[in-house]
Amino acid sequence: MSVTGLLIFFAFCQHKVSDSLNRSTQSGEIFNQNILPADYNLNEYLPHLKNKRVGVVVHPCSVVKDKFLVDTLLVLGVNVQTIFAPEHGFRGIADAGELINNEVDSKTGIKIISLYGKNKKPTGEQLKDLDVILFDLQDVGARFYTYLSSLHYVMEACNENNKKLIVLDRPNPNGHFVDGPVLEDDCKSFIGIHPIPVVHGMTLGELALMIKGEGWIKNSSALDLQIIHCNNYKHSSRYILPVKPSPNLPNEISILLYPSICLLEGTCISLGRGTESPFQIYGHPSFVNYDTTFTPLSIPGAKTPPLLNQMCKGYSLRNASIDSLRKNPGLNLAHILNSYKEYKGKEDFFLKNNFIDLLIGNKFFKEQIQSGMNEFQIKESWKEKLNQFKILRKKYLLYD
Repeated sequence: MSVTGLLIFFAFCQHKVSDSLNRSTQSGEIFNQNILPADYNLNEYLPHLKNKRVGVVVHPCSVVKDKFLVDTLLVLGVNVQTIFAPEHGFRGIADAGELINNEVDSKTGIKIISLYGKNKKPTGEQLKDLDVILFDLQDVGARFYTYLSSLHYVMEACNENNKKLIVLDRPNPNGHFVDGPVLEDDCKSFIGIHPIPVVHGMTLGELALMIKGEGWIKNSSALDLQIIHCNNYKHSSRYILPVKPSPNLPNEISILLYPSICLLEGTCISLGRGTESPFQIYGHPSFVNYDTTFTPLSIPGAKTPPLLNQMCKGYSLRNASIDSLRKNPGLNLAHILNSYKEYKGKEDFFLKNNFIDLLIGNKFFKEQIQSGMNEFQIKESWKEKLNQFKILRKKYLLYD
């Protein structure tokens, strides 16, 4: 495509995305206005892909206008040789934690390599025939959302194999606040690699700069890293994802509630996987007090949800006020504290595998709940390190 054709195409995308992303509430509030993820800034990164063998790390949110990024790149003559797929897969329909096999994309014939399961990090063999890696995943602002860990391993692999990495940045729908305990070293896992809080208030582009700048990968200064910025985004922006980032985050409410309600994944409580309202309801068959009932079923994206086929009695957050959630930001511990109080068999509340430690990032949160500490007391215990992170964070922010 000629330079003139490229500029016309780019202008067309900018015009159309403004039309498609501007949304209005019943009160007439406009949001997402003119906010563009970095993949729309084609004229900034296409020159770095010219005559290069390209690998892309993408998923269903990786779109330009209404066309998947891979298809857009192919139309523009980019030599895309490999697709790397994160958790939930290339098309985004796999369950959380489901093993994803390597395959070939039926539409383009491009080979797909899974970055989930045993192969979380691209190997030298997988990268040897590539010149540059283009990374475009939509994060939701929680440390345990695994796309950040995928970014970390891609950065390591690119650095070890002398490959250029271009990160196409995306708005963080939970970028308006920072909260939670900073990860302790003895709780590192794929759902938490870095010493950051549960809610970090950063984009993946900013976090990539932090990972490199703080030396969280070996010989980090040698990494050839480029960040393509979002347009018209601020951390205070209300950004609604045009495409759901994973099967169980279907709407804005679920994404805003996710950092808080996901802590229940470390307990015996269902948080609605296998229903039409994942991360918007929670409960258990034994609850006595409740305002809703639901039965988790085997459905696409949640084939074997907790408490499968059991009627749960619990609480609905479906009608939570988005304005209230945004105006009163913070990690909400009420859901897990209330569930612990409601559940009768206290010794069986937390999963035996101590998954709660990996989610929250320390080994004392469980004991704090068991000892009867309230939300204020628990938050006070992580305040000092959280404030230290907030100071560190400022060094790497790209947006107001």
